[in-house]
Amino acid sequence: MTQRVGITCDLRSEYRAMGYDEEATAELDREETVEAIASALIRAGCEIDVIGSIRRLAARLAAGDRWDLVFNIAEGFYGSAREAQVPALLEAYEIPCTFSDAMTLAIAQHKAYAKLVVASRGVRTPSYLLIDDASSFDFARFSNLSYPLFVKPACEGTSKGISLASLVVGPDELSERLAALSAPFDGPMLVEEYLPGREVTVGIAGCGDRTRSLGVAEIILHDSADGAIYSYRNKEECEHRVAYVPVEGELADEAAAIAIAAWNALGCRDAGRVDLRQDRDGRLSFIEVNPLSGLHPTHSDLPILCAFSGMSYDKLIATILTEANTRVATSSDR
Repeated sequence: MTQRVGITCDLRSEYRAMGYDEEATAELDREETVEAIASALIRAGCEIDVIGSIRRLAARLAAGDRWDLVFNIAEGFYGSAREAQVPALLEAYEIPCTFSDAMTLAIAQHKAYAKLVVASRGVRTPSYLLIDDASSFDFARFSNLSYPLFVKPACEGTSKGISLASLVVGPDELSERLAALSAPFDGPMLVEEYLPGREVTVGIAGCGDRTRSLGVAEIILHDSADGAIYSYRNKEECEHRVAYVPVEGELADEAAAIAIAAWNALGCRDAGRVDLRQDRDGRLSFIEVNPLSGLHPTHSDLPILCAFSGMSYDKLIATILTEANTRVATSSDR
């Protein structure tokens, strides 16, 4: 029997047409990503229904439409737990979907909360402080942190709010950066000790005992890049500014073990990425998790690093589908 699969997504072009700028819509998907996923699912034998955003999903559910599975890449646009909104709505209707559940996505969206969870399971992460209100910021609270520090919005993705100015070397720069971010990003800020070593990203598939690495890649910035920071601009123009280099051997094994520990600590599912960085002594630390990783065939990190190990785009999408179906079939947690 053919599986009927809906696709939920938020298209960048729709929000740009409403007047939102490039950075505000950076986390949203392009039409070619949805087309590539749909084509891969059709080749996997599925019947496809492109639903669209949560508002369209809500209307379709109210009208009585149902699916065997929803392939969810909707990032959401409003709220600090926006990535959790579509899974939460589907959970209410008992319709299974790919990737992590609402609780995991809400926690992972908040970088400080994610750090709390993974640290509780013994995963190393740089020392940090969460700033809820930059206007009442008290420098005395930073007595346990050492400069340089790295400043970023706590609940944004796609490197939004990250630039060369994110790396601060003293109190004045820190205060200026917090003030600069408070207007465009109305939410908490994460301030953490800067790790100067190599940065790697680990592709993950599965959940629980099935969790495994899909490959490890080092992120190396070209001379043409916007400084030595994996900034929003560098990420958006990664084809020209960034090199993704496969990592093997001891470093890859260590990175995979840490990434899998963090992934399972947060309860992530099906596929995604974990970002790690070395401190000055070469020790890897957890930076953040992306349980709803980008799936553009040539622009997104996960498909890029999967290709290094010979996994085609079709195989990646089929793996995600298989993981979701296996999880649903073997667990009462849909």
